[in-house]
Amino acid sequence: MAPEGSLTPRRVFAFMAMVFGMFMAILDIQIVAASLKEIQAGLSASSEEVAWVQTAYLIAEVVMIPLSGILGRILSTRVLFTISALGFTAASLLCSTATSIDQMMIYRAIQGFIGGGMIPSVFAAAFTIFPPSKQNVVSPMIGLIATLAPTIGPTVGGYLSDTYSWHWLFLVNVPPGILVALAAWNLIDFDKPEPELMRHFDWWGLIGMAAFLGGLEYALEEGPQYGWLADTAVRNMAIVSVLGCALFIFRTATVRLPVVDFSAYRNKNFAMGSLFSFVLGMGLYGLTYLYPVYLAEIRGYDSLMIGETMFVSGLAMFCTAPIAGMLASKLDLRAMLIVGFLGFALSCWQLTYMTDQWDFWELLVPQILRGISLMLCMVPINNLALGTLSPMKLKGASGLYNLMRNLGGAVGLAIINTLLVKRGWLHYERLSEGLNWANAQAMGTLANLQQGLAATGAADPKAGALAELSGMVRRQATVMSFIDVFTLLTLLFTALSIFAIAMNKPAPRGTAAGGGGH
Repeated sequence: MAPEGSLTPRRVFAFMAMVFGMFMAILDIQIVAASLKEIQAGLSASSEEVAWVQTAYLIAEVVMIPLSGILGRILSTRVLFTISALGFTAASLLCSTATSIDQMMIYRAIQGFIGGGMIPSVFAAAFTIFPPSKQNVVSPMIGLIATLAPTIGPTVGGYLSDTYSWHWLFLVNVPPGILVALAAWNLIDFDKPEPELMRHFDWWGLIGMAAFLGGLEYALEEGPQYGWLADTAVRNMAIVSVLGCALFIFRTATVRLPVVDFSAYRNKNFAMGSLFSFVLGMGLYGLTYLYPVYLAEIRGYDSLMIGETMFVSGLAMFCTAPIAGMLASKLDLRAMLIVGFLGFALSCWQLTYMTDQWDFWELLVPQILRGISLMLCMVPINNLALGTLSPMKLKGASGLYNLMRNLGGAVGLAIINTLLVKRGWLHYERLSEGLNWANAQAMGTLANLQQGLAATGAADPKAGALAELSGMVRRQATVMSFIDVFTLLTLLFTALSIFAIAMNKPAPRGTAAGGGGH
């Protein structure tokens, strides 16, 4: 094994293979987002059941991500990553063969759980094997993958399902997955396994963590749709989550080798960076969800059209990544972070002027600004949060850091869905109150709709006109609820820019401080 800190061509190629593996794992969170209707038809599932194609993956992945730290120490990065890549590839193949929604949910859970082991390993490796002077090149790369993959997921998925079939959403992982596993086994030499730790593995802590995170993810996913604690299943899973959390915290505080090492939170920058990662997850996954919902429900776009529209943000990220890397070596990282947060806030603020007629061109500038801002946020957050930790702390800390981003996405989606439903009904009721027989504009619109339907030979023009007018009001109410969400995100990211000042200014790049602090 090469000495720590030495950079060899073998390690560079190994790291590139790991980055590609992480890209596949994160991409698969959202690759099905624009193609759920095709999967639903193929598996004869209901709309509630098909949502579990995404939910099962997320619940399983969110359990594995923090667990990967201790597994990486026991097995070594080489063994953990190889098993993760092979397991993810095999589960992808199984997903493509699913003939029922039950099979698909099981295979997706396996895919998410095993694939989740690849994500934190990349972040830990980046700050372990690369010297501080090279981390402004590496950090934009992993930041780009972590943000680009979920953003272009609907684009890739929409293209594959529209051009071929939904089976290719999963088959596309098989050839590169095999190559990644082979490269990982033959090239990774970053660390040695510590199998003696297995004797002290905390199985009760693992059960508590799985119950806590799995129950929480379920409640956050299903709560908005079923009225939160009014639904028996959501209420039961919330109870499971609370009990699991209590067991997990108790075991973490009392056992010799906890499943998750929280000591990294003593580092102020890591604690603040985890908070920023949480909120960034809300914005990243929230907008990746909101754009397709708007384009499908309001504009009637199909999966391919949604993917083509959303590709703009991905392209902006790709172009900004090298610039962000250069700026990180020249500017105070906290200043970059503030600019990134404010840029994201500005992107959301532009969307508060949305109407039901907005399409590709109206969404172009906000999407470009979102892509640029995400990269300006991600690079300094990575460096500030992980760049001051010792190599011994990095494996566990990387799992926690990535978990916070995913949990932020889950919490953000739960809040967004709840707001869309509640505010949508509120706006609909208020708009409906104004549609009475004394409203001349409403009566004029109704008369025009009725006249148009009569001209087409409709059986009941009056009833048809009322239905169309109700649909117009509902669409307007939905757009207004979107505006409420974008307003909230604007305020959130504006406030977050103030907290960036509280982080400690990092030492100049190239000094020992980049990798050794506790």
